Amino acid sequence: MVNNESGTAAEPVRLRGWLTMSLGLVCIVLGSVWTLQGLDLFEHELMSGKTAWAAVGGVVVLLGLALVVIGMRRRSGGKTTA
Repeated sequence: MVNNESGTAAEPVRLRGWLTMSLGLVCIVLGSVWTLQGLDLFEHELMSGKTAWAAVGGVVVLLGLALVVIGMRRRSGGKTTA
C-alpha cells in the first residue's frame, strides 16, 4: 500500500512527493552530466572544458538533492516511527 500503512480504508491512497522527487532525480542526473562535461571528462562536446558548466552542474545537483529530500519528507507526511 502506498502512504497507507495502517491498512484502514478510511483514508484514500494518495501519492505525495513523487513529482518533487522525480524532478530532483532529473536535476541530479542533468547536473552530474554538466559537471562532468565542465571538468572535460566528456570530450568533443560543446560544453567540455568550460569550468562554468562544472559550477552550474554542481549547483543543479545540490538543487536536485534538496528536491529529493523535500519529496521524501512529503511522503512521510510527518509520521513518526515507533
